[in-house]
This record gives sequence, C-alpha cells and structure tokens, in this order.
Amino acid sequence: MREVKTAGLIFICFSLLQGFAAALNCSSPTPESLFEALERELFQKKLLRPVKSFSDTMIISMHATVVGVLGVNEKAQSLTIFIWQVLEWDIQGFSWDEKECGTKRVSVPRENLWVPDILISEFMDEDKSPNAPYVYLYNTGHVYDDKPIRVISTCRLGIYTFPFDIQNCSLTFGSYLHVAEDILLVQSATAAEVIEESREVMQTKGEWELLNIEITTTILNIVHGNYSDITYYIILRRRPVLYVVNLLIPSCFLITLDLFSFLLPPQSVDRSSFKMTLILGYTVFLLIMNDLLPVTGNTTPLINVFFSLSLALMVASLLETVFITNIQFSSSHYSAVPNWLSILVLRYLAIVVCLPPKKKSNRITVSLPSARAMNASIVSDLHSIPDHTPPMKPPPEPALDELRKLSRDLVAIRLQVDKHFLGSKTSQEWQMIGTVIDRLLFGLYIVFISVSFVSIVCLWTLSNSYES
Repeated sequence: MREVKTAGLIFICFSLLQGFAAALNCSSPTPESLFEALERELFQKKLLRPVKSFSDTMIISMHATVVGVLGVNEKAQSLTIFIWQVLEWDIQGFSWDEKECGTKRVSVPRENLWVPDILISEFMDEDKSPNAPYVYLYNTGHVYDDKPIRVISTCRLGIYTFPFDIQNCSLTFGSYLHVAEDILLVQSATAAEVIEESREVMQTKGEWELLNIEITTTILNIVHGNYSDITYYIILRRRPVLYVVNLLIPSCFLITLDLFSFLLPPQSVDRSSFKMTLILGYTVFLLIMNDLLPVTGNTTPLINVFFSLSLALMVASLLETVFITNIQFSSSHYSAVPNWLSILVLRYLAIVVCLPPKKKSNRITVSLPSARAMNASIVSDLHSIPDHTPPMKPPPEPALDELRKLSRDLVAIRLQVDKHFLGSKTSQEWQMIGTVIDRLLFGLYIVFISVSFVSIVCLWTLSNSYES
C-alpha cells in the first residue's frame, strides 16, 4: 500500500513537471475541435511559464524594425519612434498533428497565452501603441508575436553641431521581472538585416534620416540577479537643407553686405545709417527664425555662436564707422597729431594697408603783398623814373585808400579759399590717419570673418563625421 502511494506521488510530480508535454488531441479537423482542445489543454495554463521544469530557461528570440521616426524633442530630450517588435518562443512539449486538427497555424487571443514581459527601459510616456490582440500559434508549439509599438523614449541629444547633427539613441529590450535564468533574449536577425528591412519599410521621409542600427546583447547584473537585455542603437542624421536655406544662407548674405559696406566713402555717404539698417534687419531676421532653433539648457549650439558672432561683427563695424566719420568731419577741431602716432600710422601702417603716402602738391602759392608794401613800391617806382621823363603825379589820396581796401579783401578771400579747399595741415593729417585706420580695420574684418567661419565649418565637419 505504501508503495502504491509513493508511485502515485511520483506520477503527480512528474505530471506537474511535464506541464505541456502532452500532444494535443483533436476529435475532428475543424476549428471548433481545435479550439476546444486548446481551451482544455493550453489556455487554462496561461499563468504558467511554458517550460517542463522551473529550472529550465526559456529562450525568446526577438528583433525590431524601425518603421518611422516621428520626432525629436531637444528640450525634453526625447525621441518618438514607431517600430515593429517581433517575439518568438516555443511552448515546450506542446504540439498537434496537422492532419488530425486540420491546420498548421492558428491565431489565438493574446490574453489566452503566457506572454513574456518584454519592455523598453527608456520608455518615458504612456504606451499609446495600436492594439494587436492576436498571436500566431504553430502546431510545433512555436509562438509568433508581432506588434507595432509607438515609443517615446529618453535620449541624450547632442545639438552642438545643429543642423548637421547626428543622434545616437538607444532602445533597451528586456524582461521587467524575469531574470536571465528564466528568460534569455537572443537576437534573431543581424544588424545589417534589420537596417535593410527598416529602410525598405520606412514610412516617414521627414527631417531625420535613418543612418544605421547597431545591436548588442548583454547580461545586466543587478542586486536581484542577472537580466538579459538587447540594446538597439538607433543612429539618426538630421537633414539640414531647411536650416541651411532659411538660416545660414540669409545670414551669410547680410554679413557679406556689411563687409562690402566698407567700400562706401565715409566723407560723402552716410555709411553709419546703412550699417544701422543692416543691424535692424538682421535682428528682425533672428526673431522671425527663432522657432527653427533648438531650445535646450545643456549645450549651446554652434549655429547660435555663428549668429551671435555675425551680430557682434556688424555692431563692431558700426562703431568703427562712427569713429572714422568723427575723424573725417571733426578733425579741424583736434589738436596737432602726436609725432609717434603720425610715424606709426602714416609711415608704417600706410604701407601695410597698401596706401602710399600722399605726395606733395606741385602747385605754387602766390602771396599778395600788403597795402603798405604796395604803396612803398609805387613811391619807389616814382622816384626811380629818370629826370628827362616828364614827372607823373602821384595818385590822389582817395585812390590809395580804395587800393588798400581792395588789397585787404583779396587777401581775406584767398585765406578763406585756401582754408576751405586745402584745410590746415593738422586736419589733413587726421583725415589721412582716419583713412589708414579705416582700411586697416577693413582688412582685419575680412581676416576675422574668414578665420571664424572656416573654424565653425571645420567644427561642424569634424563633429558631424560618422563612419558606419
């Protein structure tokens, strides 16, 4: 009697361990018969992990296909992406005969089967994916689960090289509760196959381009145990055409226009008003296009540095114009040019900016004698006349007064004309210094713009380089 009880206990334990070891028996090859058998033999055990023993590890193969990149939020540091997730596993010991049950494959409701709790660790919002209520069940016990997932995940976005940036966002698939001894994830497709399939089924052709997908399989060691994970690295590249056309090209046009405004002569054209108009126009342009720029507090994009540098150069050129204009029009009120400044600017810097020193004028200035000298000359001429010539009477006194007045007026007119057209020597030196400094700053402006823009382009190029 004791031996019969022991044999019964062994049979019960063996039945529990076998779990799904029995083949499915169908009374007829009809759907009703198959589902009655499934309801009797399989659906009632949906709470159990479908293995023969608790110590057995269930191997789940998976792969994900990227269907579309819906958006990237730089401020929230998040990525919105649409994928197809495929999970496959086997129910150990479960099968049915294809001829006896009438089919090789059948779709069954997901809630009637044990489904692994495979989740994405980077999820940061409620899962609003479309509902996929069915999975495929094969006669060999193989389960095929394919469902779409709309993922809003965290992603550390680097926008320093915006709009030529490349983002690398990760999606980590793994069991939320089961350790690696219970569930082991394996990748069913290579990274090359996944990227090729993703490019074929890609639906969105918007701002982002799928550059590459890298896959790694890891065992994560945590306090509670080891967890099996598969990490997908989604590498995206932004299409920069929109930002180049709307931001960079207009900015380059305005800075080029400000550069060539140095060719306007400050003594005859109000160059400062022209530059002020450019600054106002550039400020309005930045305000209008501000919505296209990324907003984040982590790093400052290089394009913001580019715009700030362009605006700073425009302001600096305006200040230079004000300085040169003041020299050109107020030099007559200045004191004499210091000797060291005259030597430094007119002798050395003038050669650097290819401005030869001003040649001396060949015009001869004739000085008119004073009225007293004219009268003395007239009297001496009268005394020098020989005696045999008839004596000439000196002009009357009123005529001499008129000649004196005429002489003073002519001298005053000559001095005013010379002062107006030629200017004083001090004023000429200051104006020449202003011309040399204007040309020198124009050259420095060109060099600074060239070096700055080349440096920014090099930084964009080096930071944007990626080898797939």
